[in-house]
Amino acid sequence: QVHLAESGGDSVQAGGSLRLSCAASRTAFEGNCLAWFYQAPRKSERDAVALLGTDGSALYADSVKGRFTVLRDNDKNTFYLQMDNLKPEDTGTYYCAVKRDERWYCSVLNPQGLLYWGQGTPVIVSS
Repeated sequence: QVHLAESGGDSVQAGGSLRLSCAASRTAFEGNCLAWFYQAPRKSERDAVALLGTDGSALYADSVKGRFTVLRDNDKNTFYLQMDNLKPEDTGTYYCAVKRDERWYCSVLNPQGLLYWGQGTPVIVSS
């Protein structure tokens, strides 16, 4: 079963905006915190850039704070990453993910407690 399906990646000019979407299964969406990870070109690690807790609180990596916003639509079981003022260094692949709302998992920007990954969507920002 596919739990997370992403869309919205594209090529944009620096300073532009994109909205990534992640359609989730009900199992994935309810009761878990929702995250976005970033993988730079030619790198293997994925870094968390945004996390939305079940209480509505949000965490952001310093690199995206003030420019990216994570949102959710409960009626559609979908969450989003609104990306504004994009920079060339934002170029890479973005993955949505779901983490268990247990222990400290929804309070930290890392893969601990991770349940599901999306397939990834590419973002290219040109200068």
